[in-house]
This record gives sequence, C-alpha cells and structure tokens, in this order.
Amino acid sequence: MQFQRSSGILLHPTSLPGPFGSGDLGASAYHFVDWLVVAGQSLWQMLPLGPVGMGDSPYMSFSAFAGEALLVNLQELVERGWLNQNELKETPSFSEKKIHYGDVRAYRFAKLRLAAKNFFTSKKKSDHDDFAEFCKKQKSWLEDYALFMALIGKYNGKEWSEWDEGVAKRKSASLKQARIELADEIKFWEFTQWCFFRQWFALKKYANDRGVKIIGDIPIFVAFQSADVWAHPELFFIDKNLKPIFVAGVPPDYFSETGQRWGNPLYRWNKMHDENYSWWIDRIKMTLSLVDIVRIDHFRGFVGYWEIPAEEKTAVKGRWVKGPSEKLFDAIQKKLGKLPIIAEDLGVVTPEVVTLRERYNFPGMRILQFAFAGDMKNTFLPHAYEPNTVVYSGTHDNDTTIGWFKTATEREREFVKRYVGNDCKDISWEFIRLAMQSVADMAVFPIQDVLSLDTEARMNMPGKALGNWAWRFTWDLFQPWHALKLYELSALTNRTKPDRLTLPEYPNGKKQP
Repeated sequence: MQFQRSSGILLHPTSLPGPFGSGDLGASAYHFVDWLVVAGQSLWQMLPLGPVGMGDSPYMSFSAFAGEALLVNLQELVERGWLNQNELKETPSFSEKKIHYGDVRAYRFAKLRLAAKNFFTSKKKSDHDDFAEFCKKQKSWLEDYALFMALIGKYNGKEWSEWDEGVAKRKSASLKQARIELADEIKFWEFTQWCFFRQWFALKKYANDRGVKIIGDIPIFVAFQSADVWAHPELFFIDKNLKPIFVAGVPPDYFSETGQRWGNPLYRWNKMHDENYSWWIDRIKMTLSLVDIVRIDHFRGFVGYWEIPAEEKTAVKGRWVKGPSEKLFDAIQKKLGKLPIIAEDLGVVTPEVVTLRERYNFPGMRILQFAFAGDMKNTFLPHAYEPNTVVYSGTHDNDTTIGWFKTATEREREFVKRYVGNDCKDISWEFIRLAMQSVADMAVFPIQDVLSLDTEARMNMPGKALGNWAWRFTWDLFQPWHALKLYELSALTNRTKPDRLTLPEYPNGKKQP
C-alpha cells in the first residue's frame, strides 16, 4: 500500500511523563497528540502494546492480543468512581527519568485491584453491560489470556510447562476446575483488559480526529511464556515435555558478534497452513483494530528465519529455514484485503525478501545510522531511496543519533559531514533534515533525536537481557522551537500543510506554492 507523504515521531507510551512511575494513556498522551499537531506531525509510532514479560520487553509479551495493563490511566478510574482521589495521593517517589518496573507494577496493580473490587461491587448497570459485552466480543482470546494470567499467579510466575500437568496440557477437567477456583482472579484480568481497550480507543479517536495516525508494531514471534503458546502448542515447535525444540534469533550481525538468541519458540508453518493461517489472520485483524498502520518486525523471517536449537546458549549455531512467504500474506489479504503494513526489512535481506515486500507493495525501512558505513552505493543513503519507503534516523534498537555519532568511526563521521555539507554540530537535526528532504513517503524520528539526547536516553540495547525499555522524559526537555522547527521542515518538504509557514517570494513576485 502506498502511503501519503508524511512524518512523525517514534515514542512508546511508557516513556511519557506522569506521576505513577511510567507513562500511560492519561493526560500526557493527549498532550503529546496536541504537540504532534502543533509540530505538523501526522504519525505516532509505538512499540508493541501487549503486556510485557521477560526482561520487561514489549517484544516478549504474555499475549499477542491483550493490552498492557500498566498503561491504564489510574486517574480515569477515579473519574469512574472506582478509585478515590486520596488513594492516589500516597504515591512513592518514582523516578521521572527511568521506569523501575518492579516498583511500578506493585503500585499500579494494587490500584487496579482496588478499582476492580469497587467496580464489581458497584451498581451502575451501563458499566456492567459494557464490560459483559467486551468480554463476549473478545472471548476468542480473552478467556485464555485471563486464565493464563491467573494461573501465573497461582504458580508464582513459573513457566506454564512447569505447572500441574492437567492445566499445562489443557485437560478439560483441569481447566474447568481452575476456572472455578480462580474465578475472581480471572475477572480481575478481564477488567484490566476492558480498562485498557476503553482508554486506548478513546486516545486513538482523539489522535485520529486531529489528523494523527497510529503506527503499531507486531513482533513476528511470540514469547514462550504466553497465552498464545499455552493455548495453541500445536502451532509451535514444542516437545512432549512442553519445552521449545527450536527458538528464534538472528545470526551474528551489526549488533552482536554472537548474534541474537531471542528465545521465542518457532512456528510450525505447515500446521498453520493447514488451518489457513487463521491465528495470524486473527492477530493482524486485532492489531489493525487498535492502530492505523502496522509495522511487522523482522519481516525477512517470513521468507527465511534463523532456527536455533533450544539447547544452544547463543545464536551462532543456527541455520536458515524457509518461511511461509507469499502463502501467508495471500491468505491474510484474501481475508482482510489490502493492508496498511510497513515491512521491517533490515538485517540479512535477500532478493526473495525484496520480492515478497514488493509483491504486496509494502514500504520497507531505511535507517540513516546505517547509511555511512559503506560507500555511495549504500542503499540506506537518502539518494538511493524509492518513494515507497519509511526512513528513520534510528529505531528503538539503535543508540540515539547523538550517541551513535560520538562512537562512529572517524571515516563514518567524515562521510556524514561531507554528505550533509557542514560540520554537523547537531547531528540529530541534520539527520531529521536529510530524512525530511528524501523522497521516502514517510519519515519517522525517535523523540530522543528531536530533543538531541545522548546515549543515556537509549531505549534498547539488543543482546542485553536486562535494563532496557526504561527510558522516560519530562516536559521541561521540550522547547517551543522543537515543534516550530519540525513544523517548518515538514511544511518545506511537503509532509504537512504549510498553513502557518511564510514562504519566500520568487524574483517575479509570486510566492512559492
């Protein structure tokens, strides 16, 4: 699908300011939408919105369908009457610059449990009807997810393969008994999802009504410790002991000499084919109900993926295995029509990956931080782009552009300066300008680059198991010129309407169109 020429910001909601330890779907999210509008930006890109699991990573979620309950705006629960304002006054002294997930979870979930208790004892029929309708509509995934989370609590966080055999292997009698035993806990997890979805759709409508589209993110793989694998083990390479046989990752590359061993179980694509890829179709459909455009992470994995024996500690001893390629996307397109998908075509990109992407007219990605390690033929350089492309200064996996430039080789820095045509005193904004001026239909920048922040603002370090995904900002980092400069660049490069821009006149007196 060809997208309109536009630009926007990459920012995960957890990084937003707020008093409760992490960003959420509250006032700061709405304020950020307003800032995007003032800055002439029409895209807000996020990371996956699912409930984070191992390593606090949004790419290792407990569910491919559920939303992250940490994003629930607690203040809205006060407005609903399920929390008392005084109950939010005794807030721990959370860091404004970093998320401490353990402390944040403890605080937020205590408040969510109190709100759930008050909701279920309340008498407002319209709320209860709405909740019941939500549970009915989302039953296909919500029932398994709520029970899965309740069982995680019962078994003190153990992996599902280590639970009692009856529930681990989903024997009907055991599941029936668990639903009776854990009925209240199941209702709690259903409540958190209802709150998330209600608040999310309100925020999305607010953004859409102001001309801002949401770009979501689908990780190609799912976490082993997830309701998806527990509920559908037949779709994954799982052995008789309910352990992964093969896991996902990538071979040694730019980021790591030993590659990346992600640990996600691999799909049995032949089984998915036999079921007409129904699980994937449901997943895409659900995500597109939440966002306007979907970025599929590790798109090249649909052509061929790196299969690592589960017993290996690194990704070195893996092998390439053929993926479903066009069979999957033909099935999805037949069911859902042409889709607004961005293909993350980074890493080892073969001609077959390009062919698959072009078959469906999905735009690929170009990262400016990757552009200066080679020569003038490097396809990440702006002069090599085609319009059906999304250009980024960097992504959540990169250092900030300021941090990258400081650690780049002398040759890379010199190449950048000669390509840009100046001494690059603020490389972040030079990259933003390069991206804006390119022919790429969409240009997206991490908010860290707009604010010219250094490495301490980095979101993720690939290959590092802990300490990622924790960065937050405060509004005092924003200055009026940030929005004004973004707006001017967007207007000058035809990525937003030049309503507020005074353009220079031509010599003949006519104003530039």
